Amino acid sequence: MEKKGIMVPMVLAMGAAIFYLMMLTSKERALSSAYETGQVLVANVDIPERTVLKEEMVTPIPVPRKYMEQDAFEVRTPADIKLIANLVTRIRVPKGNQISQSALISLSPEAGLSVKIPPGYRGTIMGVEGELKALLKPGDRVDVLVTFEALMADSRKEKVTATILQNVLIIAVGTNLGQGMSSQQAKAAAAKEDKNAALSEKAVIALALNPNEAQYLALAMKQGETTVVLRGLGDVEMHPMEMASFRKLFK
Repeated sequence: MEKKGIMVPMVLAMGAAIFYLMMLTSKERALSSAYETGQVLVANVDIPERTVLKEEMVTPIPVPRKYMEQDAFEVRTPADIKLIANLVTRIRVPKGNQISQSALISLSPEAGLSVKIPPGYRGTIMGVEGELKALLKPGDRVDVLVTFEALMADSRKEKVTATILQNVLIIAVGTNLGQGMSSQQAKAAAAKEDKNAALSEKAVIALALNPNEAQYLALAMKQGETTVVLRGLGDVEMHPMEMASFRKLFK
């Protein structure tokens, strides 16, 4: 009986010790997890709202998970940094702040066309034939032609075509800003644009023009019929162009 009386406190003491060890282990694990580090992207510079991100604007740094933002842009492999390409800041991100996924949107109509316009240029929209739209991509370069009735020296009107702009950058084709889409997204976007195009004779592209070029394009669209011709990749040369007319062709 005396033995039994000794065993009970021993069992209780052992149980308490085991429980204490379990609690201590659990606390250690929680503490270890809280201070386990991961790499997140932070801003190298102040990044204004609606800025297209570039790799040099951000850097990965180790941060204890306890201090990670809930939707921080985590970097697990060096290739993950490239995932920010074509993402646009929804809000201003101060230097040193973590880049959160909720602060970013894809390069899309939601971000607006202005994010694609180079400094010093203007974004101008013009219509093109639907068949040509399918062959144009953001980043392509085109020449702009206008066909109109010119008043000749002998007071005779003659239809002519003139190249008024050369080496013009396309920054958007329809709603495609060059954001990159999966095949499913591309099909859905194309179906939506085809539906809208059915209500219009022409498709729409956006061009980056300097202010002077923008004036001439606006004038050309009022005075005659404009069209674009596509340049080959890497062709950026400018050439003097003579106006074309059937009179010169058959002379």
